Amino acid sequence: MSSTNTPPRLESRDTAMSLYHLLDPEVLANPYPLFRRMRSEDPVHWDPFLHAWVVTRYADVLEVLLNFSADRTPNPAQLDEMGLSSLNPIARVMVKQMLFMDAPAHTRLRGLSSKAFTPARVEQLRGHIQDIAKNLLDGLQARSAGNDEDEIDVIAQLAEPLPAIVTAEMLGVPTSDHAQLKQWSADFAEMLGNFQHNPERYPRVIGAVAGMTEYFQDAIRQQREHPREGLIHSLLTAEIDGDRLTEEEVIANCIVTMVGGQETTTNLIGNGLLTLLRNPDEMTRLRNDLSLIPSAVEEMLRYESPSQHTARMCPSDREMGGKRIQKRQAVIAVMAAANRDPERFPDPDRFDITRKDNRHLAFGYAAHFCFGAPLARVEGQVVFEAILCHDHPCAADAGVALEPGLARAESIESESTRGRARRRDISFRGAGKRRSAIRHKICSASRLSVSRARTRRGRRAVSRQIRRKN
Repeated sequence: MSSTNTPPRLESRDTAMSLYHLLDPEVLANPYPLFRRMRSEDPVHWDPFLHAWVVTRYADVLEVLLNFSADRTPNPAQLDEMGLSSLNPIARVMVKQMLFMDAPAHTRLRGLSSKAFTPARVEQLRGHIQDIAKNLLDGLQARSAGNDEDEIDVIAQLAEPLPAIVTAEMLGVPTSDHAQLKQWSADFAEMLGNFQHNPERYPRVIGAVAGMTEYFQDAIRQQREHPREGLIHSLLTAEIDGDRLTEEEVIANCIVTMVGGQETTTNLIGNGLLTLLRNPDEMTRLRNDLSLIPSAVEEMLRYESPSQHTARMCPSDREMGGKRIQKRQAVIAVMAAANRDPERFPDPDRFDITRKDNRHLAFGYAAHFCFGAPLARVEGQVVFEAILCHDHPCAADAGVALEPGLARAESIESESTRGRARRRDISFRGAGKRRSAIRHKICSASRLSVSRARTRRGRRAVSRQIRRKN
């Protein structure tokens, strides 16, 4: 049994086995070899660069999600002691979010919040989500028709606006605000699980928090004067044994619900479409049998988990995998590695839309299981059915088998600092013409807990250019 009482000598960053390598665009483009190495060589690994334990086996990740503490964000007083008082506006919001709470505080907030996202309630919205998807896809087709230079950006024009519109409706705010809500969401996502210190990004995050706080304060005032169905109204009126949420708690949990509700589905759509394009045989199977869509969406969630890892704190001194983890040491549970653990999933690196017993951990587990999971699943199912079923550019080009040797990787320097998100901008260029080039800017939103910033100002995105023959 080993302990961190005497830490091992620090290896160089280039040779050490560390999640730090996810800051390398080439590793981030395909992190699974790194996860496989960690899982096979040192499944409970002390990462000296992150000052945290990293667990990668399914059983160990399950244990961390079930029994370790989610109370991990510093409060304003602790930030003051660290000389980081400028971050207090962010901390004041985060400490009131259920994402960073244990029972009983977490139980109270979740019980008052989750009723708007029950599977039955979400299923009632399926038809409306289908209408939103159809309208967005019709818009894509209209923009591409008759212009060989047009480019359809699947992320910006479908995968981002659809969950943003749906989330606005679930909150009970005007859907016309969805673009602003999406921008705030992307900025705030900088702080969730980002293990790289990027002080230059803090003003943007603080600005997003201020903007969202003011926005939801105004929404609460309007709700009190003119009640409207939605999560804000539910949170304001929910009561358990005389207990009600404060306005600050309502705002904080509207923010985290908004961020989670948008990012997860955007990632699912982007990663799912790209995965189908990379696996044309599975694409054909799905097109020939649309009843497999629910199973296919579950496999997309396992194969390319929208949220790759999350952090917890060890609640007491304990042993795991022959290692001694001390109380309040940080532990990073890598769900993406667990979802490819061969001890749990046969042939885990194969994308199989008919996979059985697919109990993946993409939405977490136990008390902190994502209560927005039913909504994300329905949104994913609706979008992929629409893409595969209807006569529009995505459906036409998404069925193209990728030819070996046609893929060309290139690095793109971007001033857009989405931070932890790896966005897959999948676009179809000249989609209405005889010759169609499928252009994938593979910078996907899926690596939710990873900062892409490796250079002094931006992040590198890996992109692929995939063209088909005439």
